[in-house]
Amino acid sequence: MLQRRELAAFRKQLLAWFKQYKRDLPWRRTKDPYRTWLSEIMLQQTRVAAVIPYYERFLERFPDVHALATAPQEEVLRLWSGLGYYSRARNLQRAAQEIVARHDGAFPRTEKEALALPGIGSYTAAAILSIAYGAKHAVLDGNVARVLARIFAVRGDLRDARRWQSLQESADALLAPGSPSDWNQAMMELGATLCTPQSPQCLLCPVTKFCQARKLGLADSIPARRKKRATENIVLAAAVLLDPRGRTLLLPPPTLSKAKATHEQISILVSKLWHFPTIAVRIDPTGELRTRLHEILPASMTKQSLQLEPLPIARHAVTYRAITLRPFRVTMAQLPRIAGAKIIPLADVASPSAHAISNLTRKAARAALAGPAALAARA
Repeated sequence: MLQRRELAAFRKQLLAWFKQYKRDLPWRRTKDPYRTWLSEIMLQQTRVAAVIPYYERFLERFPDVHALATAPQEEVLRLWSGLGYYSRARNLQRAAQEIVARHDGAFPRTEKEALALPGIGSYTAAAILSIAYGAKHAVLDGNVARVLARIFAVRGDLRDARRWQSLQESADALLAPGSPSDWNQAMMELGATLCTPQSPQCLLCPVTKFCQARKLGLADSIPARRKKRATENIVLAAAVLLDPRGRTLLLPPPTLSKAKATHEQISILVSKLWHFPTIAVRIDPTGELRTRLHEILPASMTKQSLQLEPLPIARHAVTYRAITLRPFRVTMAQLPRIAGAKIIPLADVASPSAHAISNLTRKAARAALAGPAALAARA
């Protein structure tokens, strides 16, 4: 641990660097707890550049916690569409409803109350409370952990429970008590912009002289790389039903059925949002998808064999799952009326944020708009 004089110098140099070089981000222009909270949720596992337009559009529609709490969930998911990890949006709204009901519309000021909200963990609570309220909580996320691991030459898997707790204690000890907001943001900024996972820019680092990993020549090997979960390869087939007016059919967000395991997997992969008829392929995508269509379409529409036109294959990834999407276009004189389903223009499904749909569904729609001609061009 740093000695008293070293700690004072460390804090001074890092805060001065942050003041001069911090990125101008929209959520840094306010201390509004609602906006700080929203930004922290959106930034989970998502790049800053991707978050900014979503953050701004979301605030236009839901400028405060009351607007979010009372909005239809589908509208919330529509504004989140394309950002991924949709449980974040669902938890965000649930938390907003609790804040309105139990905290008079104000984000709670205590860590205990913050942690009781859906979607709020230790890092998120510390970030919101310190940035919005100036509370003395040190944040510890992946960026901060990497900085600390290099400063103190911490070897091994940082996510090991004991090691993570030790890093939290280091973060607590370094926290500048007079500037918890700027301090936490400075630590995160350092990890995001200079002390990066690969090729850290040590020559530009404001606290490089305190870095034990650099002194030992270990800056490129600390922290140790985490063992990645083995990739699960999945093949999906989706049917894009299309009528002469260019309209298609979307099924409602899935709920668990008798075929629980298979249905739950599809529910996760389409992010529990509106979607085309979709199956997980075992052997024969065309035959298995046709069987699924026979299950959901009226018998009068399946008397004759359905023609499934193959469309360009798309690739998609959801956490550790690598998905091969095989879409098919099914041209129909008239789209079926199915309870709970909606009929909308195919072009709307392909456009960003038009409906509460996932990127996986949007890719199938774009493949259908490109049509079989695009498949032939790739051959």
